[in-house]
Amino acid sequence: MRDGNVRGLELSRRFYLEAVAPLLARHFGGLTHSAALLGPGSEVLGYDTVRSTDHDWGPRLQLFLSPEDAAAHGEAVHAMLAGSLPPRFLGYPTHFRSVGRTRHMETTDGPIRHGVVVADLAAWLTGHLGFDPIAGVGLSDWLATPTQTLAEITAGEVFHDGLGLLQPVRRRLAWYPGDVWRYVLACQWRRICQEEAFVGRAGEAGDELGSAVTCARLVRDLIRLALLMHRRYPPYGKWLGSAFAALPCGPDLAPVLMAAVSATGWRERERHLAGAYEALAALHNDLGLTTPVDPRTRRYHGRPYRVLHAERLTEALLGTIADPEVRRLPLTGAVDQYIDSTDMLGDRSRVRRIAGPARP
Repeated sequence: MRDGNVRGLELSRRFYLEAVAPLLARHFGGLTHSAALLGPGSEVLGYDTVRSTDHDWGPRLQLFLSPEDAAAHGEAVHAMLAGSLPPRFLGYPTHFRSVGRTRHMETTDGPIRHGVVVADLAAWLTGHLGFDPIAGVGLSDWLATPTQTLAEITAGEVFHDGLGLLQPVRRRLAWYPGDVWRYVLACQWRRICQEEAFVGRAGEAGDELGSAVTCARLVRDLIRLALLMHRRYPPYGKWLGSAFAALPCGPDLAPVLMAAVSATGWRERERHLAGAYEALAALHNDLGLTTPVDPRTRRYHGRPYRVLHAERLTEALLGTIADPEVRRLPLTGAVDQYIDSTDMLGDRSRVRRIAGPARP
């Protein structure tokens, strides 16, 4: 009987410990390996629900080998699992049927097309990230890697690290270096300062739709900012609200942001945004990254719009950056602060070509 209460990460952990690892020990006793569930998938980030089980979810994991063992034994390990894994585990089929670009659990009587990826660790990391973090992480690597991708490597779980490489990589990628963090935060505040007056300006001109659209953009940027301030990699759009709600500031700020996007008039919209601006500016001061900045909102120059003048926080952060290479960067930020195309961000080589040479 299927265990309807099991979460995907727990399912994968038990699948490795109770099914995959014993088979490896029996057939490839001396094979050093690491095992984990990383990469794409709602269960990697802990957001899976019953709905998630309809595709790309189930008894699955990555089994990492050294380059030499992957070349010598990878195919044999894959074939052994296909012939030896049980057809069901905790009530879930271990066979996956390909449907376009997705995979669906399905019962089979023949060899199992299982969900265990057998791969060379360095090659898998390079394919997923666009660079090999085992060899180190440079400034261009940080800035050319979408935050969702970094989240996929640092979330999930390592079930076994016999290679001794996977856990150090996850620690290395756990968060941006200090000056890179300051730079990314500065660029996020800059995004806000560029549009914070437009909610009022569009509304005053009678364009409530334009005001509402700008408000929604600003709310998205504020959520991403809050995640960055709490040292959390922002996930892709459908999980932004879930990730934000789990932050310490989430319970207090989520209703404010919800009220902003739900408002039917620009003055109410602006009032709720102003409350969020002030709360996040106060949080900035609590971080202690810069000298304190006045968190109060104010008029937009001579116009009657209530704004934070978020460029003040951008300038404060830039003034604390010591690394000359980071100081020379244009104020565009990491790649997903200026590129919003899923297809582009998912194309590792192309996005690195675009993001890599960014210099003033």
